Amino acid sequence: MMELILLSGGILLLPVFAFVASFLFWPGVLLKAYNWFWRWRLGLAVRYSHSGSYRFCYCSRGPPGGATPSLLLLHGFSATKDMWLPLVKYLPRGQHVVCVDMPGHEGTTRTGAEDYSIQGQVTRIHQFVQSVGLDERPFHLVGTSMGGNVAGVYAARYPAQLSGVTLICPAGLVYPTETEFIRRLRELEKTREAESIPLIPSTPQELEDMLKLCCHNPLNLPRQIVGEKSRHSLQENLHLITTPVLVVWGTEDQVVDVSGAAVLEAALPNCQVALLDNCGHSVVLERPRKAAKLLMDFLSAQEVDCENTKKLS
Repeated sequence: MMELILLSGGILLLPVFAFVASFLFWPGVLLKAYNWFWRWRLGLAVRYSHSGSYRFCYCSRGPPGGATPSLLLLHGFSATKDMWLPLVKYLPRGQHVVCVDMPGHEGTTRTGAEDYSIQGQVTRIHQFVQSVGLDERPFHLVGTSMGGNVAGVYAARYPAQLSGVTLICPAGLVYPTETEFIRRLRELEKTREAESIPLIPSTPQELEDMLKLCCHNPLNLPRQIVGEKSRHSLQENLHLITTPVLVVWGTEDQVVDVSGAAVLEAALPNCQVALLDNCGHSVVLERPRKAAKLLMDFLSAQEVDCENTKKLS
């Protein structure tokens, strides 16, 4: 009887041991499983598209051509398409949304350095848009951090393709107030200590430091820097942006200072700014419900303006 009890206990403990071992030795496996579960729960399907020999990995949900424009979401440096899952959770089920892995990230092709400059990424994202047919009707482009830089420059280069753009704590500006991160980055560029870049954690401690840097409020999560030529790409293209712009920024951003919001508001003729108190750089992780509401309200207001314009004409 005792042997049977011990055997039963061993069987029951095996899954627990496997989970603990996976968490300690293969945390990436658990994170992939976690993201897979949430994609399934949110109705997002992972797909691939090609532009020549170049492969894009993305996930999408909903049919295009609905009451509001399609959404294309661009993540930040060292993140993936799955960083948008918290925000997608609060979008309407019928909203057509596409989240793509940026060039060189996750499932999208890794190539030469030319694809990782801001202009290079804009070109690749344009290829992606064409490969999946997003350019068949105006769509709304959303970008955060480095993705915000890319989204802004994309809006400057391809205005006819967009109904609007949302920039969430975007990089690429000349900020009236510099953060400690920007000052540290400048020092790293001088000394070429690429292995010490704060947004590319290689240890649990570096991951914790990165989360503290990006988030004003601590997160309960499982355990680009670009060259000078791309540093101010968004700033240099602001005069070419004509589409309606929504700017969302956390007031406690320690990566790129919230003073950048005033720069955008002053430079862009059709710009709406929303500042989120007690929120850091990772708006999508810290305030996903609020960010989703701001985005959908902005889209709805655009549709109303478009209808009113049609009536007047």
